[in-house]
Amino acid sequence: MSDRRMPAEWEPHAATWIAWPHHEPDWPGKLAAIPWVYAEIVRALAPHERVEILCPSEPIREEAVSALTAHGVDARRYGISIVPTDRVWLRDSGPTAVIRDGGVELVRWRFNAWAKYDNYTLDAEVAPTIARLARLPLVEAQRPDGRGPAILEGGAIDVDGAGLLLATEECLLSPVQERNPGLDRAGYEALFREYLGVRSTIWLGEGCVGDDTHGHIDDVARFAAPDIVLLAYEPDPADANHAPSEDNRRRLELAGGDAGAFRIVTLPFPEPRFADGQRLPASYANFYVANGVVLVPTFNDPSDRVALACVAGVFPGRAVVGIHAVDLVLGLGTLHCLTQQMPRGA
Repeated sequence: MSDRRMPAEWEPHAATWIAWPHHEPDWPGKLAAIPWVYAEIVRALAPHERVEILCPSEPIREEAVSALTAHGVDARRYGISIVPTDRVWLRDSGPTAVIRDGGVELVRWRFNAWAKYDNYTLDAEVAPTIARLARLPLVEAQRPDGRGPAILEGGAIDVDGAGLLLATEECLLSPVQERNPGLDRAGYEALFREYLGVRSTIWLGEGCVGDDTHGHIDDVARFAAPDIVLLAYEPDPADANHAPSEDNRRRLELAGGDAGAFRIVTLPFPEPRFADGQRLPASYANFYVANGVVLVPTFNDPSDRVALACVAGVFPGRAVVGIHAVDLVLGLGTLHCLTQQMPRGA
């Protein structure tokens, strides 16, 4: 077993890292509204932990400070570094933090923009940049078959901090995913064992409809404790999310026998949301757990209050804050996608 351990998201953080929005094509016609959503995210996080913000330029830094000041965010609770980025999804472009020998080590996955976009050269360098800014050691994950660096995104995995990991076959094993050609189930499990200290991987099937990352786990199933999984579940057989979520529910029930019994708590999906005929990956499972608070995306939907209550029920002792994500999800991601936690050392 590896001497590394990836902590669960609910374990103590030193900080949350985000990148300030600036890429208009991610939110066509809506970019002007997105910095205000980000300011609200920082406002909600800042009382609980420091927020480190990457801005691509001095004008964007000034815009960020203006928005944060307008939201009443204490300037002592955040830091800003000028770091060029292509996009803002630090969950995927940033490094994954693990505990090793009592300290924090950062794992760099190679980033290829989900095999979807060709403008990612700046994002591909975010991991070493964060390591330098945080003054932490960085290790580059290598494929266990010796075929070079491993390609992965943080949104593709979720851990309980005690040796279990959730992932989807659609994201990592589907022939169209174009991340690590030839790397099979056993290969990924060896990768997770070596760099994250994972003893058992629970493979679900597909992600949610509209997810352009080939089915990231953080839109469908998340650990809330070593014995609790929050599952995005659609009960309506006429909805395209029903069959995949039913399959994922059954897989979790079967996996409980091997991994140790855990409780499955179902989250609703909001009503389908579309933009230009494309269904958006609106999911309450894309929440983010920080020190003392859980941020949950909301969609002006009757299911918002149900989802907030579900999350509150499995995170006792933490405030649960809804963040308006109707505009944010136009970028095909929400709160978990844009954040990356930096844990405290042991």
